[in-house]
Amino acid sequence: MFSDFDLHERLLKALDTLKFSEPTPVQAAAIGPALDGRDLRVTARTGSGKTAAFVLPILHRLLSEPKTQAGARVLMLLPTRELAQQTLKEVERFAQFTFIKAGLITGGEGFKEQAAALRKNPEIVIGTPGRLIEHLNTGNLELDDVEILVLDEADRMLDMGFSEDVLKLADACSAEPRQTLLFSATSGGNGLRTVIEHVLHEPEVLMLDRTGELNEAVTQQIITADDVAHKERLLQWLLAHETYRKAIVFTNTRVQADRLGGVLTASNLKVFVLHGDKDQKDRKLAMERLKQGAVSVLVATDVAARGLDVEGMDLVINFDMPRSGDEYVHRIGRTGRAGEAGMAISLICHNDWNLMSSIERYLKLRFERRVVQPLKGTYQGPKKLKASGKAASTKKKKPDNTKKSAAKTKSPARPKRPSAPKIVTGQDGFAPLKRKKPAGE
Repeated sequence: MFSDFDLHERLLKALDTLKFSEPTPVQAAAIGPALDGRDLRVTARTGSGKTAAFVLPILHRLLSEPKTQAGARVLMLLPTRELAQQTLKEVERFAQFTFIKAGLITGGEGFKEQAAALRKNPEIVIGTPGRLIEHLNTGNLELDDVEILVLDEADRMLDMGFSEDVLKLADACSAEPRQTLLFSATSGGNGLRTVIEHVLHEPEVLMLDRTGELNEAVTQQIITADDVAHKERLLQWLLAHETYRKAIVFTNTRVQADRLGGVLTASNLKVFVLHGDKDQKDRKLAMERLKQGAVSVLVATDVAARGLDVEGMDLVINFDMPRSGDEYVHRIGRTGRAGEAGMAISLICHNDWNLMSSIERYLKLRFERRVVQPLKGTYQGPKKLKASGKAASTKKKKPDNTKKSAAKTKSPARPKRPSAPKIVTGQDGFAPLKRKKPAGE
C-alpha cells in the first residue's frame, strides 16, 4: 500500500484521488531507497510504472525541505519530447494539491518562450538533452541548485547519441550532495556503463526484470516468409484479421517504411509513416492522430518510434527483424504496457533466421511458431539447425585439388637440344678459315 510509505499527506491525498492504492513492483522496490536519498540504478520494463517510482520521492523531498530562494532543484532528462510531456503530466497529477511547478524544455517549441518559462524559476525542469544544452550554453538554464538528477530511459538516450550532452548536464548540476536516479529498460552496453560510473555514487542496484522476462504480458510469435513480397501479403493479412485497437509496424530503413505505407494505404488502412526524414510537426501530427483514432496503424523506423507511448497500442509487427536483443525489447515495449495484454509478431525470411535465433538466446526464450494457412509459404525454417538454433550450413566442401600426385603433375621430359658448336673468332672478329690439308700431308 502507498500508505505504508512515509509520504507527505498531500501526495497521499493525490494518490487517493487518482485511485492509486497498490504500488507496482518497481514502485515498491524504488520508493523507499529514493526517500532515503540513495542513488538508484533501476532496470525495469517500459510501462511498469517507474515514473511514479521517482516522481513521488522527489515531490516528497521538495515538500518536506522547502527552499524558497533556490533555483531549479530537480532536473529530469528523457530521450524524446513525447516522454518528457508524459512525465510532466505525471508530475502535475501527483502534485495537484501542492504549489510545486514544473517546466518543460524540449525541441520543436519556441526557444524564447522556454527561456521566459525558465525565468519563472520552476522547481522541476523536465526536458530532452539537446534542447537543454542549448539553454545551458546561452545562460538561460542554471543548474547550480539541482539536488536531484533523473535519467529516465537512459539506455535509449545513449542510443540516440546524447551521451556527451547527458554528461555535460550532469556535471553542471553541481549541488552537493546530489542524488541521481537512473532508470533503463535494458542493461545497456559500454556507453551506459560509462555514464553510470560517472554520475552515480554507490548506487543501490534494482534489477526488477531480467531481460528474458521483460513484457511477459506480450505474446511473441514468428511467421516464416519466402521473400519480401510474401512478407507484404502476410502483413496485409494480419492487419485485416488480427484483433487490435492500434498497431505499429517496424522496419529497419526509411525506404521500406515509405514503401509499406503506400502498400497499406492502398489496402484502405488508416496509416501514418514516421521515420528520420519526418520533422517534428509530422511526429506531433502522428501522435495526435493515433490518440484520436484517426490513424490505426503506424509504420516506423526505430529512430522515429523511440519513446512513443500510445494508449491502446496492442499489436507490434516486426516487418524487419531488429538488429539486437535490446532493440527488440524496446520495440515490443510499445505494447503490453501497464499490465495490458499485447501481441508481437516477427516476419522471418531465410536471411532473418540467424538474427532471430540470436535474439531468442539473448532473451532466453523461444518465440511461438505460427503458420498463416491461407498464405503458407515454402520456407518453414532451416532444414538443419546448429545447437545454438542457427541455421547449419548446407554447402558442400569443395575437394582440395591443390595437391596432386607427382605422377599426374610431372610432364614428360623434353629431349635436349644439341648445343651449337662453339665458334672461336680471331682478333679481327672473323672466324678463321679452315685450311684443307694437302693430299700428301
